[in-house]
This record gives sequence, C-alpha cells and structure tokens, in this order.
Amino acid sequence: MLVANWMTTDVITITPERSMMKASKLMKDKGISRLPVVDAEGRILGILSDRDIKDASPSKATTLDMHELYYLLSEIKIQDIMTKKVVTIRDTETVEKAAVLMLEGNFGGLPVVDEQNKVVGIITDTDIFKVLVEISGIYEGGAQFCLRLSTAPGSLRPVLAFLKDNGARIMSIMTHNVPESEGFKNVYIRIRDMDKPDFKRLQQGLAENFEVLYWAIDSAHTVL
Repeated sequence: MLVANWMTTDVITITPERSMMKASKLMKDKGISRLPVVDAEGRILGILSDRDIKDASPSKATTLDMHELYYLLSEIKIQDIMTKKVVTIRDTETVEKAAVLMLEGNFGGLPVVDEQNKVVGIITDTDIFKVLVEISGIYEGGAQFCLRLSTAPGSLRPVLAFLKDNGARIMSIMTHNVPESEGFKNVYIRIRDMDKPDFKRLQQGLAENFEVLYWAIDSAHTVL
C-alpha cells in the first residue's frame, strides 16, 4: 500500500515569515492540527503543530492587556517556533513505513515530499485508520474469526479449502506477524454474511478442525 494512494493531496502549507496568529487562525478555520512550512518554491522547511503554537503562546495568567497581547502574538513568526528537523516521506514509500515513523516519533502526521523536497501531500494517523478499515472490510459487515495456526509453510491452505467447500466468501485475511521460531501465529479472517444454518455449520466445522480463538460479529457504523 503506497502513501500516494492514501495521502491528502490538497495540503495546506504556510511560509515561515507569516505570524503565529495567522497560522493559528488558519488551522482553526481549516480544522487541522499541523501545517507544513515551505519556501517560495514549495520546498519543506519545517512543520508547525498546534502544540508548537500552544507552547509559544503567553500564559492565561499573563498581565498583558489586550493590545499588548495582540501585538506580541502578531510579532511571533512561524520560523521562530516551528519544528525545523522535520521527518518526511515519499509518496512511493509504503503506508506501513509511514505508520512506523509516526509511531516511533510520536507524530500525528508526515509531510509527503517529492525528489526536490517539495510538499506534494500529507499523511496523518486518520489516514492510517482508514487503511485499516478499508483492508479489513468491516464496513461491509460479515463476521471475523481468529485462528491459531502453525508458522510452517502451507498452514493456511487447509483453512482456505475448508472455507471454500462450505460456501464462505472471504473479505480479508490479516496475520499477526511473529518469528517463525515461535511456532504459531494468529490469523484473522473476515467472511461475508451467510444464512444462519450455513453459518452455524461453518462455525461448528471450524471448531472441530482448527483452533479457533474467537468469533466477532460487530457493526462499525456509529449510531447517532
């Protein structure tokens, strides 16, 4: 899964000489929590987060009056408070790598740049959630079950044959990756809805032939 297929391309950027007040208003108006900072050619210079703005803002206990406060905020430039050591990713790299970089760096998003270091998009933790939702197929319903299988080659083959023979239609298969030396791994399979009698027979057959850890039938849609 490439970053190019999941990133936001209509990315909002800002230049370093703009004021913190301008950046704060822009982020609030657009409902975003970070802004890539770029030069006149669109090359990445840094990134500004709502945390940077909060850290640079005067305390609520300040004794400054409104005019002094307004003047102070208008004088603070983005280049003075932005994070200059910014971690980026290319659109030709994988979503999995983006997730690792965000997890290890505790980032909420990464600017996506091209070969000239120009910003071409942004990928956020929300995009990563979308990837999980899309590949799992949960919005289409169905049921998920988890099997404990051997890490030996071909251990999934009899499971797939059994599902096919019993009329189950697979929506997604995900595996919890473990070292082969551990001997066993968890495999998560989501299947489409079936008639209740067929579903009951499938559950019983799987339980008799494989090590089933759980079944889950859940609705992912929010009820308002």
